[in-house]
Amino acid sequence: MNIFLIVIIALNLIVSFKGFNDLSFFRKYEFHVGSIRAGEQVRMFSSGFLHVDIAHLAFNMLTLYLFAPYVISGLGSFTFLMIYAGSLILGNLLTMALHKDDYSYRAVGASGAVIGVVYAAILVQPALEIYFMPGYIFGIIYLLYSIYGMKSKSDNIGHTAHFGGAIGGYIITLSRAPVIITENTSTVIILAIPIVILFIMAKMGKL
Repeated sequence: MNIFLIVIIALNLIVSFKGFNDLSFFRKYEFHVGSIRAGEQVRMFSSGFLHVDIAHLAFNMLTLYLFAPYVISGLGSFTFLMIYAGSLILGNLLTMALHKDDYSYRAVGASGAVIGVVYAAILVQPALEIYFMPGYIFGIIYLLYSIYGMKSKSDNIGHTAHFGGAIGGYIITLSRAPVIITENTSTVIILAIPIVILFIMAKMGKL
């Protein structure tokens, strides 16, 4: 297994289990709009290594374990690390932008970073199947569902971080391997559709 992948999974396990057993630690490092606006910027990064429970942690780490090898083999270890970290930060930046006036908003989890890796894997391996469907179909359905979740606010899932993470994976992958644009043009265009829809809705004040 790749050393970067081992370190990322280990950090998630260590920080998450610390948070499971220490509520004050969990509260200190979770994503919390009021605290971040008060200057605690470390939460923009630290929150990505905390999880609500073991099931949340296990799902994210299993997904990362399954999809990271496609990115590492296709783009290299350093780009994989860039995608993971960049997607985590972009997911939280988008969350902050859309929830900046909700001072009580809280969130944790590596989902934004993991979704960024999943999107990178889809771009690198367009023939990849996810849940018995082509990866690019899964990608567009997932982002459209995320837009719905962001708008309806009907559950406790961090849809905004997921969407921001997907954008991060999309942008960083294409910037590091622009040849994908010409080699897999249809996949690139299809995955861009929900991103364009999101920005149009944001401009129109629909989110």
